[in-house]
Amino acid sequence: MESALDRAEVGLSTELVLEVLRRLHFEEKTAFRFFTWAGRREFYEHEPKAYNEMIDILSSTKYKAKQFRIVCDVLDYVKRSGKRAVPVETLLGMMRSYTEKHLTHLQKFAKKKRIRVKTQPEINAFNLLLDALCKCSLVEEAEELLRRVKAKVKPDSNTYNVLFFGWCRVRNPTRGMRVLEEMIDMGLKPDNFTYNTAIDTFCKTGMVDEAVELFEFMQNKGSTMSSPTARTYAIMIVALAQNDRKEDWFRFLRDMISSGTLPDVSTFKEVIEGMCSAGKVEDAYRFLEEMAKNGYPPDIVTYNCFLKVLCESKKSDEALRLYDKMIKSGCMPSVQTFNMLMEMFFKMNEPEGAFEAWGEMEKRGCERDPETYCVMIDGLFGCNKVEEACFLLDEVISRGMKLPYRTFDSFMMELSVIGNLQAIHRLSEHMRKFYNPAMARRFAMNQKRKSTSLRGK
Repeated sequence: MESALDRAEVGLSTELVLEVLRRLHFEEKTAFRFFTWAGRREFYEHEPKAYNEMIDILSSTKYKAKQFRIVCDVLDYVKRSGKRAVPVETLLGMMRSYTEKHLTHLQKFAKKKRIRVKTQPEINAFNLLLDALCKCSLVEEAEELLRRVKAKVKPDSNTYNVLFFGWCRVRNPTRGMRVLEEMIDMGLKPDNFTYNTAIDTFCKTGMVDEAVELFEFMQNKGSTMSSPTARTYAIMIVALAQNDRKEDWFRFLRDMISSGTLPDVSTFKEVIEGMCSAGKVEDAYRFLEEMAKNGYPPDIVTYNCFLKVLCESKKSDEALRLYDKMIKSGCMPSVQTFNMLMEMFFKMNEPEGAFEAWGEMEKRGCERDPETYCVMIDGLFGCNKVEEACFLLDEVISRGMKLPYRTFDSFMMELSVIGNLQAIHRLSEHMRKFYNPAMARRFAMNQKRKSTSLRGK
């Protein structure tokens, strides 16, 4: 085609190029070849109209996903040439065209569920573009882009949230607060998720006083949609405790209780983990005591959250102290409690402590589950107590327990190392009741693929 056009020796003009491109509107590949050929001709230079027409053809085709890179190349060429600027209308038109196609399934879903989609496709696309820039830490560029198109596209609350989270990502909460102020000036109200992110960012960057100020603003001037939640209080309590401001975090705790903002399991866990990770174990105990005094005694789930942190940190003395406190408060330990204690003692290479926890389960009348046997048997194999491990495996078989396939595979490997063929046969026959050979083959193949990929890396 290019050779035939060269032989024709037709003088090119913008009007002629536009007419040809319009004729080839549904033949995007041929249109782009013609557009490229025309751009290389002497005495002719593409004007913005030609670029706009070509971009429109590429972005409106049903094969747009494959042509997206070509569109980017065209825009990049315009930018690098420095001769013509790409108008904002062109960019917005292209974004609108793409999102109308890409969001078709979303719009159908919204219509089916009778959800009103208030935002226009271009603002959805624009927010996605800002989000991509912010995730690449190009927050200043994203903010500049918003200033350029604000007159053409009205930003919504998601626009400001994206920018705000971007400044939080690059640890610049001061610029983030400016975005929040602009958001409020525009008549858009931040929700408590936005405020929680801001407070968490302030605390992580050591700006606790600023976090307190924002919390007070959220409490006094915010709307009902942005009132402090249990997680907001949890973030503040942990930050104040980590900075040795005991009176302040104690005041926030009282305020949380008086306001009726009841902490849930995740809030308890967040406060306790935060205090323990900062070495404030005594403060964590005080937190539990104050909650109990005000009519919110910790239950077994709360105690187990606390115990999990201590066990993972291998603080056996503190873990046993918490266990005694649990018993004295009348809260009976669960099977998860003993499992965590046994696993901690085996990791610390103290099997005696694991045996004591095993006996304590029987003393307290706590029924052992398959996870208990898995922890105990795996720990016994690890500390080379093979006879005791095989004894417990026999008990598993006699009680008809189903072991997780991964654990079963690990135990078979241990028995293979010591050469106990009789135990291998008994365990394999027992597990045949729960797992078929096809599943065993799939598991073995998956394990082989994983090990091969790790070796490749």
